[in-house]
Amino acid sequence: MPGDPVEHLRVLIANERPDRLERVALIVAGLGHEVIARELEVAEVGQVTREERPDVALVGLGASSEHALELISRIVHEAACPVITLLEARDSAFVHEAAKRGVFAYITDTDPEQLGGAIDIVLRRFAEFHNLQGAFGRRAVIEQAKGILMARHSITPDRAFEMLRTHSQHHGRKLVDVAEAIVDSHLLLLPTLGTHAQPSPDGAASGVEALPA
Repeated sequence: MPGDPVEHLRVLIANERPDRLERVALIVAGLGHEVIARELEVAEVGQVTREERPDVALVGLGASSEHALELISRIVHEAACPVITLLEARDSAFVHEAAKRGVFAYITDTDPEQLGGAIDIVLRRFAEFHNLQGAFGRRAVIEQAKGILMARHSITPDRAFEMLRTHSQHHGRKLVDVAEAIVDSHLLLLPTLGTHAQPSPDGAASGVEALPA
């Protein structure tokens, strides 16, 4: 929804026309994102993204052409982040081919007044997609940790999740951090973590020190 907070993004911008490069950079910065690199050489986007590690790249390609499609293929293949293309005019056939080559989205930049709104919408969608990817990743780690606990303790999925949650609450750690520690170390959590952690002779909670910090 317009006005909702948007994740702060680190954005790389590339355009062989300095005037358009500057215009887009000002709009992106005005939207609250960080412009970490500005490139006049579109062909260098792949290398620069690997060095600067932006969240997303905005790449101006000028007129639709076979050369532009070749550039898209190269950029998407080499870039270490999703790529959004900036086009001078809408071209449905070109957009279709660009999508097949892996472009995340496109923006038509002929109208300066509409460009800011278009960039805002696309970057919001990317932020939502980025957050959704993160949520799926966290869920996958938690499921892996549950599987380890189920196998080692012969317990149900619900019981395994309860062990994770109880450990998380007792030790002030995020659930996903506990899950990652289990997956990374494959250390055995003691059954007491599923109920109440019992003090050990030295005063530490039983099973806590078995996990990496």
